[in-house]
Amino acid sequence: QVQLVESGGGLVQPGGSLTLSCAASLPSEFTFGRYDMSWYRQSPRKDERDFVALITTDGGTRYADSVKGRFSVSRDNGKSMVYLQMSSLKPEDTAVYYCRLVLGVMTYWGQGAPVTVSS
Repeated sequence: QVQLVESGGGLVQPGGSLTLSCAASLPSEFTFGRYDMSWYRQSPRKDERDFVALITTDGGTRYADSVKGRFSVSRDNGKSMVYLQMSSLKPEDTAVYYCRLVLGVMTYWGQGAPVTVSS
């Protein structure tokens, strides 16, 4: 059974920093390092989740335009972890942040980590 668990969310002032973590648990026949991992977020007034960042199996990264230069995604395959370092946070970054894993035709999400950027 696939399980994704995010942690590290919280309240931060504008301009501050926060790092989110996502711990992945996969059945033994799957190797974490063989799958791209991504982060999405859902803002309070939106129904859908928006793409934030992606890290590929070989460490390549992609970011939404709104977070480029402020957010950084990384992974530790040995620990089955993916991270999202967020800096220069803005009130509009307030959202629930989810990590996502796609295995074949199945998409898995964590429970989400709420981030509130407010003074």
